[in-house]
Amino acid sequence: MTTTVTAAERASESGKKLEFKGVFPANPTPVHADGRINEGALRAIFEENLAHGVDGFWVAGSTGEGPVMSDQQRETTARIAGETISGRGLSIMHVGAISTESAVKGAKAARESGCDAVCCVPPFFFRASDDTVIEHYKRVVDAADGLPFFVYNLPQLTQVETNPPLMEKIVENVPNVMGLKHSAPNFSDIRIFANMGLKCFSGNGTLPLPALTMGAVGTVDAPLSIAPWHYSELFDAWERGDIETAQRLQDGVVEIVDIVRMFGAPAAVTKLILSERLGVDCGRPIPPVADLTDEQRVVVLAAARDAGLLQAP
Repeated sequence: MTTTVTAAERASESGKKLEFKGVFPANPTPVHADGRINEGALRAIFEENLAHGVDGFWVAGSTGEGPVMSDQQRETTARIAGETISGRGLSIMHVGAISTESAVKGAKAARESGCDAVCCVPPFFFRASDDTVIEHYKRVVDAADGLPFFVYNLPQLTQVETNPPLMEKIVENVPNVMGLKHSAPNFSDIRIFANMGLKCFSGNGTLPLPALTMGAVGTVDAPLSIAPWHYSELFDAWERGDIETAQRLQDGVVEIVDIVRMFGAPAAVTKLILSERLGVDCGRPIPPVADLTDEQRVVVLAAARDAGLLQAP
C-alpha cells in the first residue's frame, strides 16, 4: 500500500496550525471541453484562495460536480488537491458517487493522493435504508484507510437526510467519523451535532456567523470560493471575539450568495467569475449540470463586477 504524508503531518514545516475548522470553500472544478480536468486552472483556484487565508477546501462537492465525475476525473482532482494544498490547508475530498464501488475508488485515490479527509453523500437515486447508508459509509471509510470521515448531509439532492438519530447510528457503526457538512434546512440541528462532539460545518454560506454561534466549527459552501477574503476576515473576527466586525461582514454575505445562486447554476457561476478574476479558463459544467446561456453570463459578470468580485482586494 502506498504510504503518503498528509497536510496535517507536514504542517510543522510551514508553521501553520491546520485544523478542521474555519473557512473551507466548496470550489468549482475546472474542466477542458473534452472533459479532462484542467489541472492548471484548479491549482490556480487553490492557490488564490489559500493566499486569502482559507483554512482548507471541500473538494469535488456538489458545486465541484463530484457526483457526476468519472472515476478518472475524481482521481485527477484528488491528486491535484493533495499536491497543491498540502501543508498550507486541509483537503476534504468528496468521493460520493451513485455506486459504492465508485465511491470506494474515490476514497482510495484520496488517501493515495495525500488528501486529509474524505467526505461522502449517502447513496442516492435508489432510496436507501439506514443500514444501507451505514454499510456504504463503512466501505468508503475502509478504503480511505484511516483518514477522518465527514458525512455530507444534503437531503435536497440526495433524498436522504442525516438527522441526529441517523447520525448517532453512523457514529456508533462507522469508524473515523469526525463530523459533517450540514446543508439540510433544519438549522437547529447544528447545535445537536455540536453537542454530540462532532465537527459540524455549516453548508449555508448565507449564515456563517449564526452557525458559529450555534456551535458550527466553520462554513463550507461555494460563495467562499469567489470571496475568500470576506469569509476569512469574518471567521478571524469571530475567533478574536470582535463581534462587531463579524456582524458587519455577516451583513455583506447576502449579496455574494445571491450572485452564486443566480439562474440556479452555482457551478457555472463560480467557474465564470473565477475565470475572469484569475485569467484562466475554468470551462463549463460537466453535463447534465446546469450551465449559463451567453446572455446569463453577461448578467452574472455585471453583478460580480458591481460586487467587487472580479478583482481581489
